[in-house]
Amino acid sequence: MKLLLEISEADVGLGAGESFTSPYQLRKAARAVLFNSENKIALLHVSKHHYHKLPGGGIEEGEDIPSALAREALEEVGSQIEVKDEVGVIIEYRNTIKELQISYCFTANTVGKLNNTFFTDEEKNNGFQLIWLSLNEAIERLSQDEPSDYMGKFIKKRDFAFLSEVLAANP
Repeated sequence: MKLLLEISEADVGLGAGESFTSPYQLRKAARAVLFNSENKIALLHVSKHHYHKLPGGGIEEGEDIPSALAREALEEVGSQIEVKDEVGVIIEYRNTIKELQISYCFTANTVGKLNNTFFTDEEKNNGFQLIWLSLNEAIERLSQDEPSDYMGKFIKKRDFAFLSEVLAANP
């Protein structure tokens, strides 16, 4: 997969770049720009922290990337999916929490009827709300976000790069 971006705390206005003096905990994740039948994409509004994010999340032990992506889409969007294309990989060096996250990014389509979302208690507490926007509207929305928390600063930069890559491939 193509490397889209490497993000460190310096890239989100939080200090130095990646640190090689202490080990990172590795976290792998699967993410998608997920299109519905109206060619709109799923975006999750994290209202408590003032940002938006794309569907996806951590790959659990014993799970492969496609299975993780399908599970996350079902939980966060309420839909089965069909993966279309690999977009690339984004690496995040999160020094403050000693985490190295690798996100495997894809485009996908919803399949069949949309069902209810299944947000975790933490996601509910953070005000997660599913919205559907055009690709250009989603990029505009992310560009205006001002995340109030540590993770949101990384997520904004990561997902903006991901959406921009998809737009460049689908003008």
